[in-house]
Amino acid sequence: MVPEPITQAELEKYLWGAAVLLRGYIDASDYKQYIFPLLYFKRICDCYDEETERALAACGEVFPEDHRFVVPEGAHWHDVRAVTEDVGMALQEAMHRIEDANRETLAGIFGDTSWTNKDFLSDATLRDLVEHFSSETLSLAHVPQDELGQGYEFLIKKFADDSGHTAAEFYTNRTLVRLMTQMLDPQEGESVYDPTCGSAGMLLVAALQVREQGKEYRSLRLFGQEINLITSSIGRMNLLLHGIEDCTIVRGDTLAEPAFVEQDRLKTFDCILANPPYSISRWDREAFSSDPWGRNLFGVPPQGRADYAFFQHIIRSMDPATGRCAILFPHGVLFRDAEREMRRRIVEADLIECVLGLGPNLFYNSPMEACVIVCRMQKPPARRGRVLFINAVDEVTHEKAQSFLEPRHIEKILAAYLSDEDVEGFSRSVPVEEILAKDANLSIPRYIARCDDGAVTPTFAGVYEEWTEYATEKSDAMEELRAVLKEVGLDG
Repeated sequence: MVPEPITQAELEKYLWGAAVLLRGYIDASDYKQYIFPLLYFKRICDCYDEETERALAACGEVFPEDHRFVVPEGAHWHDVRAVTEDVGMALQEAMHRIEDANRETLAGIFGDTSWTNKDFLSDATLRDLVEHFSSETLSLAHVPQDELGQGYEFLIKKFADDSGHTAAEFYTNRTLVRLMTQMLDPQEGESVYDPTCGSAGMLLVAALQVREQGKEYRSLRLFGQEINLITSSIGRMNLLLHGIEDCTIVRGDTLAEPAFVEQDRLKTFDCILANPPYSISRWDREAFSSDPWGRNLFGVPPQGRADYAFFQHIIRSMDPATGRCAILFPHGVLFRDAEREMRRRIVEADLIECVLGLGPNLFYNSPMEACVIVCRMQKPPARRGRVLFINAVDEVTHEKAQSFLEPRHIEKILAAYLSDEDVEGFSRSVPVEEILAKDANLSIPRYIARCDDGAVTPTFAGVYEEWTEYATEKSDAMEELRAVLKEVGLDG
């Protein structure tokens, strides 16, 4: 008998119940590296059983092509469930055998979790986890693809809420991602790339948006790179659990070793969605100064802030004809003095189509205001030589420590973005010459906030943020100077 589909509420309770079993044993930020591999392992095995039953019912025997993935003998969920000692070893061996048997699609999918370290999780705790997951059948009939995908997204957000400052590495505010995706409007057959993809949420939203439009979302070609192994594995699982198989998620450092190259140049893409890590200081600036991929075309960023290294990587990765990108940044990239020359050259190249200012708390566990920079290799004629500024700082809803965009906010922003008409106090198309006359400062209040006489008046929030960024920048410069003086013996 085919089981009734589980409700979304029941699924979420079931999934979160696994995390509850880990409380007190490991840090909340580590839940993901245990829960997600177990969930995916159980799903693969239950679907394997479902495929076996379907084949037997149809023709009385089972062939290899009846299965989406191979589950080797002895590596099934039921085999692990029967183990009472060294449960972690049994889990690890089963997962590795499934990866080896499906090397083209599942190599490395379960990550590098240390299942055999009993100081973290004892046999008893692992048995409890296995029994908890065994309480539901994760077949397609009982848990359809869309429902499991939504449950997976629910877990990702819950882990982000629970894990504090580490959340940003694998979760970006979904309402903001939806806005960015609608601004780029990916189409059937296009390539979509995220150079710092985390759990692949941006790539997933791009595919789902195409599906919502009634188009063939599986025709999209999705590419992502993520430096953290377990997070990159989570990203691959995320897409596969949503039924998206034409995807390539690679583990690696995008700045040090870009994964997507063609002969002697970077691979280019139609759409790029990105939320790069904010102002990282541990990166190889010296290597970037002589970058073999030509990503330093506008200059070399300061050691303490790699934002413009990611920015230039993205520009280099846009298709010359169809390429467009939407990048989520903190506001500081719009006006920091150390990046002025690079910013000026990017403005002069007429690549920036839109600078969108958003309210605070849209980054996880950070009060900073966000901005989205949209670039386009081939702007529409009416937008050439101009940059559209949108001041949407007030278009946000606050809830506890987190903020989000409601549909009405997204609709208003999109309407301004798609229009060639200015909206007083909200959006304005500014000639590149005017921006260059202001030292290529892209701070939005310099172009939109207005007095009755038409003069531009910066807001207090904008001035305060600029002052904070400048103060931090000067402090960083002093630290670098002290380090240089110390090296040459002039620090005393």
